[in-house]
Amino acid sequence: MKRAAVTTNRVPASARAPLASMTGFARVAGSHGSWRFGWEVRSVNGKGLDLRLRLPPGFEVLEADVRTRTGQVLTRGSVSASLAASREGETGTVRVNQGALEALYRTVSESARRLGAPAPTLDALVAVKGMVEIAEADESEEERRALMSAVLSAFDRALAELGTMRAREGEALNSILSERLDAIAALLVRAERLPERGVEAIKARIAEQVRVLMEAATLDPDRLHQEAVLAVTKADVREELDRLSAHIAAARDLLHTGGPAGRRLDFLAQEFNREANTLCSKSNSVALTQIGLDLKLLVDQFREQIQNLE
Repeated sequence: MKRAAVTTNRVPASARAPLASMTGFARVAGSHGSWRFGWEVRSVNGKGLDLRLRLPPGFEVLEADVRTRTGQVLTRGSVSASLAASREGETGTVRVNQGALEALYRTVSESARRLGAPAPTLDALVAVKGMVEIAEADESEEERRALMSAVLSAFDRALAELGTMRAREGEALNSILSERLDAIAALLVRAERLPERGVEAIKARIAEQVRVLMEAATLDPDRLHQEAVLAVTKADVREELDRLSAHIAAARDLLHTGGPAGRRLDFLAQEFNREANTLCSKSNSVALTQIGLDLKLLVDQFREQIQNLE
């Protein structure tokens, strides 16, 4: 049964997108009024797009926008983004829950007296959650919206820097993958030129197999014909070589077109491996077997690099 290669349509140069890696890092700092903030965004390989987000208190409202903007720029990768923010030049108001603090002191002191333990210290009590609250200086709703807009703009810049780094890594991967495809194509040329694949060589090999069969047992003409057809089929690797050539052309087309091609290239790598296995199983010479084994090694290297692609 024939397996069709993956085909792609050529696109104009102006419509091509760079091939992108899923590995990248970006750091962007910004400010607005008395606020200072900074984004760190990093990405590694992932089956889909997975964003892990860390936002400081008061900035949780940005989560939906950050996720939307990430999805508009990236299609794959395990992405982590963290925001650090602090306010300078303005101090907040410190509020002590006096009633709760006194009640806690009395309760803990009584317990310490009964147990013969030291009396509680003030610094230990104020560390209890809820005893002390620090309220930021008041901001108007308009100032708050302007701050959030500035923080999102900084995130957009971080995403752009991340995309630039991923594209740079993708360009390097493109060169590596193209070299692997050239090496695979060179192996196919060697396979095509093997003397063992010549018509006369195949005829002689099949004639020898038929002679051995006739000496081993008495076969009726129909059975002998079936065995001969089977021998011819196994000796011919023309179909495997043609499919490998088609896969090479499809892979080169994907590398040329660019964009998020990782999944399609991974599928092609599986098809490469399938044909290499068939080539080895049908091989009738040491030279062709060695070519098949070299081909499998190159395909493994090709597929390993593809795992880094978006």
